[in-house]
Amino acid sequence: MKSINILKDILGNFEILNYEEQNSEYEGMVIQLASNNKIVRSRLAKKTPKKDGYFVAFWEKDNLNINQPFSDFDTPEALVILIDDEGKQGIFFIPKEVAVKNRILSNENQKGKMAMRFYPSWCKNLNSTAQKTQSWQLNYFKEY
Repeated sequence: MKSINILKDILGNFEILNYEEQNSEYEGMVIQLASNNKIVRSRLAKKTPKKDGYFVAFWEKDNLNINQPFSDFDTPEALVILIDDEGKQGIFFIPKEVAVKNRILSNENQKGKMAMRFYPSWCKNLNSTAQKTQSWQLNYFKEY
């Protein structure tokens, strides 16, 4: 898995707690960081040919086998979205409370998202909706 090496380079050592097979296309997993014991959910985003930004899915099956967004109840401390694109690398480290505030995680007051785009600093000439998304995302982005 490509993301394991990127994560080790950026975050140091970690233990893989769970591979999330439903999101295997995005190398989905839950890991515990050795440096501070934080548990995070990781995804490797994909560049899409027709739209700017990088796409990633994060969902699970409920007890009826229906896809649903992750809930704030059982989500680890952060979402980690990795970007690796022809020599450009970066990481979005989105704390759980920020994921709730930006309606990524579901709870009793909001539906949540099962997928979305992430816009690193090198994404330019975005439409106004993407610019708004990028403006909050960049607070949690680091380029490597």
